Amino acid sequence: MRTLNDIIPPSRRKEVDPFNKPINREPLNLSSDHHAKFPYMTLGVAALVIAASIGSLIYFSAAKIEVTPNTVSAAVQSSFTANRSSGALPFEIITAQKIASQSVKSGGTKTVNSSASGTITIYNIQAKSQKLIANTRFATAAGLIFRIHSAITVPGGSQAKPGSTTAKVYADQSGSSYNVAPTSFTVPGFTGTPQANKVYARSGSAMVGGASGIVPIVDTTIETQARSALKTALAPDLLADIQAQIPKGYLLLQGAATTAYEELVSAPSSTTGMVEVKEQGVITAVIFPSTALAKAIASSVAGLAYQGEPLTLVSADNLLLAATSMPDPSAETFSFTVAGTASLIYTVDPNRIAAAVVGKTRAAAEVAVSNYYPEIKRAIIILRPFWRQTFPQDPSSISVVVSGQ
Repeated sequence: MRTLNDIIPPSRRKEVDPFNKPINREPLNLSSDHHAKFPYMTLGVAALVIAASIGSLIYFSAAKIEVTPNTVSAAVQSSFTANRSSGALPFEIITAQKIASQSVKSGGTKTVNSSASGTITIYNIQAKSQKLIANTRFATAAGLIFRIHSAITVPGGSQAKPGSTTAKVYADQSGSSYNVAPTSFTVPGFTGTPQANKVYARSGSAMVGGASGIVPIVDTTIETQARSALKTALAPDLLADIQAQIPKGYLLLQGAATTAYEELVSAPSSTTGMVEVKEQGVITAVIFPSTALAKAIASSVAGLAYQGEPLTLVSADNLLLAATSMPDPSAETFSFTVAGTASLIYTVDPNRIAAAVVGKTRAAAEVAVSNYYPEIKRAIIILRPFWRQTFPQDPSSISVVVSGQ
């Protein structure tokens, strides 16, 4: 029999699971916050990556050819004849002059009467060459007269590029007043003629050797030793001076330069009892355009089968020039031999290569470049991005890089 205490009202009843644990009932939250979101952020990042990749490909796109020119080494033992400033193998003559002195003990005095001398460069702006007879006068602005002792011919030229030659001149009178600094000269014999303003001269160094009166002397043995030391000191300085005069694109071969030394009159030193022994050195060199000399050498080598392609000498260090005599300043031709090993490199014109491949596919471009034998040893074709199949139609959009050129 149940009592009232055993009956639990419905409102106070709890549901229990089979294990007597209460069951919590939570209402389902069906709000929109729990709905799946569209991945806008992910798609945006992906789009940016794709755009950046395409942009990079376009930015780093290229139509390029990297060329390695062909080089050959050939043994040379050949004879040549060059022409002054013209022809297939032209030559030029350049000179440099320096004076060195050494102070030595005086051994007495002597009376001297010597004339100054020096080297001048004579210019001609006429189209035709100009002959100058022996003893032609050259005058300074102060009226001092110097003469050449041998006849010479000055090549023709123009106002923009005068013809020129060098010559040694001697003062008309003795004395130190003719030891003039570098200056300009006119040709008095041309006064009143069309040549008056078309033939002129300049000296690059001072006239030296002019003296008169009593001068100190030096013991012969001491003077000989001093002059030998001065020549030894002058040699490298003269060579450095002549090399500094070589124009771009020209070469000076070993054996193509000669040096002449002249004993100048000794002068009293600023130190009492001492004398300045002076020695003058003049170096004269024959130079050739590198490309012209390279072509002449290549043509002389029978086994090279050279067909006139443009090339140049990599170096003249292993070539020796020999001649019966060096050309005088007025010489129009020069015959000589060259022996040694010539290292030649072919010249590649980037513009010609670019023009040869415009609008062509990679395969067609390879064929076009291969036609430049023997100038080209190797060519690497670069087309970017990867989908580019042909070169541009505009040659200026094609980059041609030639190594070592």
